[in-house]
Amino acid sequence: MRIPPRIGLAGGVAAALLSSLLLGAPAGAAPAPAPVAAPLTAAAHGTVCSSDLPAQAHDTLRLIEAGGPFPYRQDGSVFQNRERLLPAQNSGYYHEYTVKTPGTSTRGARRIVTGSAEREDYYTADHYASFDLIDHAC
Repeated sequence: MRIPPRIGLAGGVAAALLSSLLLGAPAGAAPAPAPVAAPLTAAAHGTVCSSDLPAQAHDTLRLIEAGGPFPYRQDGSVFQNRERLLPAQNSGYYHEYTVKTPGTSTRGARRIVTGSAEREDYYTADHYASFDLIDHAC
């Protein structure tokens, strides 16, 4: 089980500062800004209200926030974004978690993919053919 850190802007700036110090940047040099994700195209994703997600997705989100335990050994593993539907990021930025599907004996097709940014969660019901950014405010 691997739990990704949820790093906000301050974490990115702190990491950049630490990196510049370790690499011998001059004192007082401004840290590099945290990388900004490229926007998704309309064809790559939509948005889904948290209240419209299936109950099992809420169970998975609660487990992610709690740090587990997760029902499947693959939960928390790095999501490679091979479909290139999510914004391009470095390897290790995205992690995937299973959303249980009632009535199936396998993991099913439903997943939540998290980004390292705070509350950057995507839902897919069709095993990565499409993604919806979860709007936690509704």
